[in-house]
Amino acid sequence: MAQHFLLSAKARTLSLAKVFKMGEDAAYGVFCDMRWPETDGEPICPRCGCTEAYHISTRRKFKCVACHHQFSVTSGTIFASRKLSYTDLLAAIVLFVNGAKGISALQASRDLDVQYKTAFVLFHKLREAMQREFADAKLEGTVEIDGGYFGGYVKPENRKADRKDRRLSFNRSGKRQCVVIMRERKGRSLPFVVRNEGDAVPFVRDHVANLATIHADEGSGWDALHAGWDTRRVNHSIAFKDEGVCTNQAESYFSRLRRMETGTHHHIAGPYLYAYAGEAAWREDNRRVDNGGQAMKLAFGAMASRQSRTWAGYWQR
Repeated sequence: MAQHFLLSAKARTLSLAKVFKMGEDAAYGVFCDMRWPETDGEPICPRCGCTEAYHISTRRKFKCVACHHQFSVTSGTIFASRKLSYTDLLAAIVLFVNGAKGISALQASRDLDVQYKTAFVLFHKLREAMQREFADAKLEGTVEIDGGYFGGYVKPENRKADRKDRRLSFNRSGKRQCVVIMRERKGRSLPFVVRNEGDAVPFVRDHVANLATIHADEGSGWDALHAGWDTRRVNHSIAFKDEGVCTNQAESYFSRLRRMETGTHHHIAGPYLYAYAGEAAWREDNRRVDNGGQAMKLAFGAMASRQSRTWAGYWQR
């Protein structure tokens, strides 16, 4: 029996030891190469696009020859106004991708010796950078779609006689949300957060090609899909797979997101649910990429992202 990829040496190409051994200068060079790959790391003014700039080595900044604008390698990116060193930033990215089911901000704050808020904001910025890969995506071929409900936990009463049926809507907290995942077989994943499964049908119209084949379960919310696509259903009360029709890829995604919710982050409901859902989709899509490749892909996406408006402000070390 072949060895699982995650257990092989091919999956381990970058470690924290390597990051800290490379030093601050080498880490700074990595960020320069990712910010300006077309010029092999040489600065380009973000304001006027001039390729000539003075190096202010004492502050690791540049001054444009044309417009005299001063900028750094992280100016205008999601890491703008950073306080961490480049080594710590790269180490945080490696820590983030190494968690197969995610990593909590509390654990990262201890590993990197930073405040909890620092790790929390940094990781959400990385999740925001992940969202760039889902923008304007169009799924084709065979697409599996399914929904799962998260958040809104209601603690049962101590005595059995006082407990209520939490399956009934009026006994719930009202905070429960549905994550709908669309997964292209051997392709990409797209998550959405809606109130109920059926509310995701408009997103299917926008992101699934008309000639695609959709696999879904017996949920009544997916009945509307028959009008626009070749939709095939599987009744999970009878079988998980019926004549090649299944939603196993979608269930694999929910397995990872459930583990993130119950074992790592614990509270991912509310306004943050979409960010965690996107992170789980990114991890599923890159589960066969070595950790070094994942780290560089995420870092490159972060350097290509614009400055965050959601996670802006001063965050200390």
